[in-house]
Amino acid sequence: MQLNEGKWIGEEYNFPCQFLRLLSLSPETLEPTRWLTVKMVHAEAFSRPLSRNEVVGLIFRLTIFGAVTYFTIKWMVDAIDPTRKQKVEAQKQAEKLMKQIGVKNVKLSEYEMSIAAHLVDPLNMHVTWSDIAGLDDVITDLKDTVILPIKKKHLFENSRLLQPPKAGERSYSYTLDRRPVLSSGGKFVLFDRARSFGAGGGRPLRPSAQLREGRIWIGVLLYGPPGCGKTLIAKATAKEAGCRFINLQPSTLTDKWYGESQKLAAAVFSLAIKLQPSIIFIDEIDSFLRNRSSSDHEATAMMKAQFMSLWDGLDTDHSCQVIVMGATNRPQDLDSAIMRRMPTRFHINQPALKQREAILKLILKNENVDRHVDLLEVAQETDGFSGSDLKEMCRDAALLCVREYVNSTSEESHDEDEIRPVQQQDLHRAIEKMKKSKDAAFQNVLTHVCLD
Repeated sequence: MQLNEGKWIGEEYNFPCQFLRLLSLSPETLEPTRWLTVKMVHAEAFSRPLSRNEVVGLIFRLTIFGAVTYFTIKWMVDAIDPTRKQKVEAQKQAEKLMKQIGVKNVKLSEYEMSIAAHLVDPLNMHVTWSDIAGLDDVITDLKDTVILPIKKKHLFENSRLLQPPKAGERSYSYTLDRRPVLSSGGKFVLFDRARSFGAGGGRPLRPSAQLREGRIWIGVLLYGPPGCGKTLIAKATAKEAGCRFINLQPSTLTDKWYGESQKLAAAVFSLAIKLQPSIIFIDEIDSFLRNRSSSDHEATAMMKAQFMSLWDGLDTDHSCQVIVMGATNRPQDLDSAIMRRMPTRFHINQPALKQREAILKLILKNENVDRHVDLLEVAQETDGFSGSDLKEMCRDAALLCVREYVNSTSEESHDEDEIRPVQQQDLHRAIEKMKKSKDAAFQNVLTHVCLD
């Protein structure tokens, strides 16, 4: 056989697999399964152009191969991604919330979807100004400085003095008695630290093109002891202003992959712009944006720098309606750059006598209370109680009535099937119980301080 002459084009011949090495062996000595059917092709056939059908077939095979390869690699990447399930659930939650708040035809990125999962519909908020007692001065200031510029913005367009307070302006903070307090070595520091954004570790990323258009951010800080109504004020503000409420969790901005935290931080502001008017609320903001130091982790420092760079580092645009609101009971732990970006500050202190009486009236408004109960006397006995302490005290007093009814064995009381009203003595017993609990907690704190 002369294979190089090409005389057998299209003809089929049977050759063993070892043909090139075993030419001296006869075909009968080889196993039948080791034979192959080989089609001999002339050498000139490789140089001729492909026909149309051959080109279409080749493209089809390459397309199928590429699609199979792509989906295989994508499946493998999704399989090894431990956060894939969380991302899918966050996307479903975000789409559901977007429909509830009536946002349509808004395209969100993957990172914005992760942030949108923490949206709160203002219509589903059941907290209004009438649910907050004893903070009338704070509510009035919030209406004037935050809500009014949003709802009546056409009244503030022609005056720079009437513009809402923006990040970067030095201003005074108002306490409950409306006295301006500017710290000068007092309770907390307001001086601007001369430090660049990259000094905390890493250079911040450039803002996106949408953020570089120029925006104005209203910074509001609510600070004071725990349980005094800071979160309630934030919810009522969003409800009253009709804003979309982003309840930002610091854990949402953390990611194990390098650079993802900065992208999530940028998504917070880009999402707020798309959904404006909106409120970005950060509860316990001191745990997220606390004082920077050289011992901070590089990724954490870069995320803080990116967050602050996007917050303030932009030109002003008075048409933007985005509020960054934070709540903390440790304002001294906040970074000075964050304090500068939150010029409007409200001190939510523990309620005074008249405020405690107003809170008690609000808590017991629709409850079964004896008409002889003197709330002023109760307010005088609850000095040092916060709003949450007063609510817990009233709950304990109501539970005393329920416990008395359940433990009663007289048939007469069971026939009535009615719990007696809360009386003055029930409130006194609940106050004593609450004071013992607070004293025990205080003694525990002192013990730890002494041990340290």
